[in-house]
Amino acid sequence: MHQVQKAIMWFDEVTKQDVAVAGGKGANLGEMTRAGIPVPPGFIVTASAFFEFIKKASLADKIDRLLKRLDVHDSKRLQQVADKIKRLIMEAPMPADTAAAIKQAYAKMGDGPVAVRSSATAEDLPEASFAGQQSTFLNVAGEEKVLAAVQGCWASLFEPRAIFYREEQGFDHMKVGLAVPVQKMVQSQLSGVMFTVEPVSNDSSKIVIEAIFGLGEAIVSGETTPDLYLVDKNEFTVTSKNVARQEWHLVRNPAAGNEEANIRVDLEPSLQTRQKLSDEEISELARVGKLIEDHYQFPQDIEWAKEDGKLYIIQTRPVTTIKEMAEAEPEIKEPVLLTGAPASPGMASGPVKIVTEPSQIYKVLKGDVLVAEMTTPDFVPAMKRAVAIVTDKGGRTAHAAIVSRELGIPCVVGSERATASLKDGQVVTVDGSRGKVYNGRVAREPVTVITDLLKEKIKTRTRVYVNLAQPELAETVAGRNVDGVGLLRAEFMIAQIGEHPKYMIEQNRGDEFVEKLYQDIKIFARAFQPRPVVYRTTDFKSNEYRELKGGQKYEELEENPMLGYRGASRYNRDTDVFDLEIQAIKRVRQDYKNLWVMIPFVRTVEGMARVKKHLERRGLHSSEDFKLWMMVEVPSNIFLIEKFIAVGIDGISIGSNDLTQLILGIDRDSAKLQDIFDERNEAVLIALERAIKAARAAGITSSICGQAPSVYPELTEKLVEWGITSVSVSPDMIGTTREIIAKAEARLNIR
Repeated sequence: MHQVQKAIMWFDEVTKQDVAVAGGKGANLGEMTRAGIPVPPGFIVTASAFFEFIKKASLADKIDRLLKRLDVHDSKRLQQVADKIKRLIMEAPMPADTAAAIKQAYAKMGDGPVAVRSSATAEDLPEASFAGQQSTFLNVAGEEKVLAAVQGCWASLFEPRAIFYREEQGFDHMKVGLAVPVQKMVQSQLSGVMFTVEPVSNDSSKIVIEAIFGLGEAIVSGETTPDLYLVDKNEFTVTSKNVARQEWHLVRNPAAGNEEANIRVDLEPSLQTRQKLSDEEISELARVGKLIEDHYQFPQDIEWAKEDGKLYIIQTRPVTTIKEMAEAEPEIKEPVLLTGAPASPGMASGPVKIVTEPSQIYKVLKGDVLVAEMTTPDFVPAMKRAVAIVTDKGGRTAHAAIVSRELGIPCVVGSERATASLKDGQVVTVDGSRGKVYNGRVAREPVTVITDLLKEKIKTRTRVYVNLAQPELAETVAGRNVDGVGLLRAEFMIAQIGEHPKYMIEQNRGDEFVEKLYQDIKIFARAFQPRPVVYRTTDFKSNEYRELKGGQKYEELEENPMLGYRGASRYNRDTDVFDLEIQAIKRVRQDYKNLWVMIPFVRTVEGMARVKKHLERRGLHSSEDFKLWMMVEVPSNIFLIEKFIAVGIDGISIGSNDLTQLILGIDRDSAKLQDIFDERNEAVLIALERAIKAARAAGITSSICGQAPSVYPELTEKLVEWGITSVSVSPDMIGTTREIIAKAEARLNIR
């Protein structure tokens, strides 16, 4: 009897203090049950049962031996060891008394379908966030399948990413246990998500609710657009609602019994445009959300469902992205001072600091609005201090736009007269979503779309990579649901070094250049390991190189640097400079095998072949853990794509910004021509399709690293349809892009 009590605990037997035996998720479910919150019934296979299993199966020493010899930075070996450990766990017999206790508890619940979830014993603690690293099994029916699912959860404690995370955080692998909550599946007619704080503006006086017909997986997958309701937290009145059309819903297939068992059923036409929850139901749900927040004394991210009219709370967790609320702002009454192109979303206020040249960036203090004719890499230190950026020139692919999106601050470009019409010290508000600059501090408008917090949970077959350049952002972005870095820009790192590499070579300081570049690249590789980091070798143009210390001695003045001495053409002539980059790359790869290389602005097949041979002579050969990609951004790349691929590259990444400007003959930084700079132009689409399909036919990776996929959903659908394998976007667009891709994949599956 003692063993049964040790192996199994019912939800009402545990509280939030019982993380050591129930894990974070299990303790939370118990806490809500005891607080009277409507949670579907269930029990927990405790961490004690897991440790007892490991002991009786004599697995501890075997697992320890495998892990002690493991270098977690060796991705291939990490996967092999993880597979071995998981196989040991799955093949070992479960102790008979534990199995009997689980069967008895399952029978007591009524033998119906259940959700079997992993709950690590340190999960959801700030210092040890293991969430999302272990497995979940839904719609599990039958006692033998429940036992197998429990064992599958135990095995998932040794997924590669979980092993890597524990090693990096210094956790003892054998002291982290796993509890397994087994919970009655709710076959919901209505489901959704609720935030007890407005998650975009962090407005704690609002509750946000999303709702759909059917099972909640349709929200997580991004295949269905939910209703969105905004509720006043004090009065529980609905202040805003957006009712979305829903043509089908997910229901469980009664003929099956696993997580693939959900099927789509068309909704009656009369239901497709109906509001999912009545205003009374919205208020009722908001009250429950407030009750949960009051109980935990912290804003919550809540999953809910309704079955046969009864409300259930499936899960709750703290909202981890809360920032201190800004001072309430008055209604927008001030006139619009300037308009331009919206380049990076958001709204921020601050005093103007006009910077006419890089030597003046010291003027920009933390909280200022940086105003310039245009920005270059030399402006980056000031851009990091600014709350918003406004420029006279440029479009959404200009330097200011790209860096602002990466930093997550509002930006308006191409205003034409910001530097002339604004005054130093003048307080303005920059609306980067609409391309407007207001006088004074003005109020935000009500939020009508849900944040990336939810969208990032979506799973897609097409990988979502991120474009990065700032080393200090690496750790933060690596913690998000992103599959790697699809474009790591060298230019910003080299701009921070501040000296022309030839100048440093002449002073016998080439090793110093290598060391500084190595230290920066290493930050990204370490943060994202074992996910790939695709480093684009330097694509500085001659005018940008001239801005570096000593640069004027080595760089000629060019009439058109955009089409001048850049990219692969440099590597095949300035091999001494290229070799410095190669040395830095090789040093990083000694510890982090996830670093790959991408070559930009390749004009000729011969040029690509020469770069590849040079890399091989320096010891960088294509292999299972090293991939060589080529940027596709010159029309010759499209016309001769099969010949470029035949050189022996492992993948292509389409630089849609340069490719579009060269196909359409438009300066991408021209504010006056922004209305016709469009990646959806038929000529550009023909080029994109040709490149992607050629890569697919050759069996190599295809990606895109311009901003277009997250700006134009219809373009992303085409990319997915043509067979692109990944999309790389700025950090602010990770969730939005996941959602766009998921919907595209869903529609393709239907067809």
